[in-house]
Amino acid sequence: MSVTIYGIRNCDTMKKARSWLDAKGVAYAFHDYKAVGIDKAHLAAWCREFGWEKVLNRAGTTFRALPDAEKVNLTEARAIALMMAQPSMIRRPVLDLGKQRLIGFRPEEYAAAVK
Repeated sequence: MSVTIYGIRNCDTMKKARSWLDAKGVAYAFHDYKAVGIDKAHLAAWCREFGWEKVLNRAGTTFRALPDAEKVNLTEARAIALMMAQPSMIRRPVLDLGKQRLIGFRPEEYAAAVK
């Protein structure tokens, strides 16, 4: 099984998820979308699968720092454009297990998906 975890290196939630994978002996590739970016196709696919409202991290400081005018009347297209411009706005981690993806880190979900 090919596993890729998408996120940002210095994020506390990412550190927890990567530590969990390491402790379980799960080999994975790490894609730091703040350092190397993320393409529109990935974001669009995640938005179709999870809904753009779940992919966009509205609780993060990057989103909260936006001018109010950019936060209102969001659409999927505008949300994708924001996330492409500032990848810190993407909820993390996104764990891609090939046939299944998880967004966010909940150990019980990881345990059920990674067998």
